Amino acid sequence: MPSKVLRVKARLGGPSALAEFEGRTFECVVGKNGIISAADKREGDGKTPLGTFALVGGYYRPDRNGALGVCTIPLDEGMGWCDASGDVLYNRECPAGYEASHELLWRGDAAYDYIGVMDYNLLGEVTVDGKGRGSAIFLHVWREGAVQTEGCVALRKEDLEAVLAAGCNGVEVVAA
Repeated sequence: MPSKVLRVKARLGGPSALAEFEGRTFECVVGKNGIISAADKREGDGKTPLGTFALVGGYYRPDRNGALGVCTIPLDEGMGWCDASGDVLYNRECPAGYEASHELLWRGDAAYDYIGVMDYNLLGEVTVDGKGRGSAIFLHVWREGAVQTEGCVALRKEDLEAVLAAGCNGVEVVAA
């Protein structure tokens, strides 16, 4: 169980949330369709799973930032994250250009300047109907102008940097 946990209080029906860490409160956003029990989470539903998840590592954009907290792996333009349910690399890092569906981790905006990988479905589980239980559930930078994520938790860059620098090693998502 992580010891320095960012607690995210999210409303059932929407993406706005508040996060608490070591006595400080931060505005943040979650999935565009709100939150859902981890058991009911499905690939592409735009929801953030409820639960407590360790940050098992992370990435940083070296042309913009240095390593910070759990974000110790430098990103490069050749990195992606597989979101193809049932693929051998489902919910894992993959090379950019990978034959299965994936998103690029090197982005033009600042959203992935830091990526904390949450310990959610890292074994790439798929339901009996063939749908994945969700992939790329990250703690990352709140993209300027965004009002939601696709299922991640996002904080403003300066807030995320403060949380990472203070040793955050987990995220708990609860209903407000």
